[in-house]
Amino acid sequence: MLLGVEGIDFFVGKTHILRSVSLQVEPGEIVGLLGRNGAGKSSILKSIMGLYHPQQGTIRFKDQPITKAPTRQRVLQGLAYAPEDARVFPELSVKENISLGMWVAEASAGGGGFQPERGFEIFPKLQDLWDRRGGNLSGGEKKMVSITRALALSPSLLLLDESFEGLAPLVVRHFMEAMRRIRDLGISIILAESNLANASLVVERAYVVERGEILFAGTPREIAGDEKLCTIIGR
Repeated sequence: MLLGVEGIDFFVGKTHILRSVSLQVEPGEIVGLLGRNGAGKSSILKSIMGLYHPQQGTIRFKDQPITKAPTRQRVLQGLAYAPEDARVFPELSVKENISLGMWVAEASAGGGGFQPERGFEIFPKLQDLWDRRGGNLSGGEKKMVSITRALALSPSLLLLDESFEGLAPLVVRHFMEAMRRIRDLGISIILAESNLANASLVVERAYVVERGEILFAGTPREIAGDEKLCTIIGR
């Protein structure tokens, strides 16, 4: 098992955000977190990354406990995160944005090794955008840069938060092919997604999330065949 999350609870004040969430990811898997916006998918990813700190439960990565580990340590162990809003630095070029991830990896013990050519293989359009400022990119282009910057950290597990939100169907298909290329590099993926049809193109197993709880774990086909689960997801 690459990642194991067991019974995590997360509160903000008295508000119960995550409720006894458990999930796992095996090496080479693309795993989905499916649910409506606000269901708790982002909170799960941020808890795995150490951006949120659950009050209960455990998280293990590569058989090591990381429940209390700072985010930087998790990154150096092989976790990477591409947030929903991309967080591309608008004044920096595409090259400079991606180089930030390369610099962090190279500064770590035994890290580094990512080459821009690998990013071009995953997202060929990046080569044409290489010198363009982040603030002049489209939404889809920013997502490409965000994902490639995360890949520059040389992760074993990539957390993608709503990477296909707002993209045209043709662009979504290109991104799905990119997910397969990433998986073929030996990188596992957790994909938070609100569209079951999109996720079904690449996800092998999925967890349905509602109000901070995992309601179901199974294949996309099993979810699509359950009217109640489809209603919960909303798509």
